Amino acid sequence: MSKNVNGFSKLSKLEKIDWLIAHFFKNDKKAKQVLLQYWNSNEILQNLHDDFIENTLTNFYLPFGVAPNFVINGKSYTIPLVIEESSVVAAASLVAKFWSTRGGFKATVISTTKIGQVHFMYEGDKIELINYFNSKKAQFFKVTDAITKNMRKRGGGILDIELRDKTADLQNYYQLHVTFETADSMGANFINSCLEVIAKEFEKEDIQIVMSILSNYVPECLVHAEVSCDVEDLYAEDSAALAQKFVQAIQIANAEPHRAVTHNKGIMNGIDAVVIATGNDFRAIEAGVHAFAARSGTYKSLTNASIENGIFKFWIDIPLAVGTVGGLTSLHPLSKFSLQLLGNPSATALMEIIAVAGLAQNFAALRALTTAGIQKGHMKMHLTNIIKQLGASNKEKVFLIDYFEHKTITHNAVVEAYNKLASAPLSHLDDE
Repeated sequence: MSKNVNGFSKLSKLEKIDWLIAHFFKNDKKAKQVLLQYWNSNEILQNLHDDFIENTLTNFYLPFGVAPNFVINGKSYTIPLVIEESSVVAAASLVAKFWSTRGGFKATVISTTKIGQVHFMYEGDKIELINYFNSKKAQFFKVTDAITKNMRKRGGGILDIELRDKTADLQNYYQLHVTFETADSMGANFINSCLEVIAKEFEKEDIQIVMSILSNYVPECLVHAEVSCDVEDLYAEDSAALAQKFVQAIQIANAEPHRAVTHNKGIMNGIDAVVIATGNDFRAIEAGVHAFAARSGTYKSLTNASIENGIFKFWIDIPLAVGTVGGLTSLHPLSKFSLQLLGNPSATALMEIIAVAGLAQNFAALRALTTAGIQKGHMKMHLTNIIKQLGASNKEKVFLIDYFEHKTITHNAVVEAYNKLASAPLSHLDDE
């Protein structure tokens, strides 16, 4: 049977579900119930979610958690995190408390410049193109005046417009490279609207506009975050040796891209979780961050560490284009809640908070890797998930958590212990 369908978008939500279940699940009522059980009973709230994307069928829930005890620039924060990975929130909370007694995190926004480009092809004389651009540049600001008016009132707008010759990379390829300040908004729609108006004003017979679009690579929208303390305060014992291993772990990430990717993924565990919680675009953040990590031509660590004169220092410089107004930040109730929880920060303050969350996650990972190893803590957090997958009762769950308190946790070990419980009294494992 063909699974193609015409007019799918015009069907009601229930009709879409019925079509899907009929064609892919053989009218299985249990499959339909999986979708229906995640509908929100609040009709107004459900309709709000339905309108976020097209062809909505249901909601896909992710855990919303918080990590308290973060001290950033002398101010206390409880940071919201939306993520499914079990150890992330616990790690963030532990690291926040650790550094809260060692001066906390320091963070500074270096720049907030964003970029948009008009890409075009031109086969004529380069000098004539330069002269034409120079004759039009002032006009570009005039034709975008209506779009930039409100943004300029908030301290933003178009900063500069450059003509860039890219013919060394692609024959006949040039671009208008436009820099923007978008204040507390992420600014994607604002930037793209400006670019399209500029492109229309610039285009003529011998200039072929290919496309006009913002760039998610924002190396000048940069934030710095750091922590530092005496080396002897970093670890309870063997502090000098372990601090050196910590530095070496980052040096390895800078020398080996395979390690760097996993190293930076851990950073993004913290960053993405806050970005999602505050209604920002984590895909744009990911793309820009990883391009930044490879800006030298080799993919490297986003974090750095040093030991000088007995002081351990750990820091990150990372590009983050985020907003606190517009988009989902104004529509999603939990995004609004997250921003209120953070004290309704400006976009620059949110950049600092997000960078700190990423730095905290990396500190947690490297501290574990260079001491007890990553799996001890990870598998302890993962134990409850394994127990749930096995369908254990509440009594069995309590017993298994206690049983593995001082034992190595592996999936096979948990399954074996559970199977013994299924065929013997709970006490039979106590003597093992």
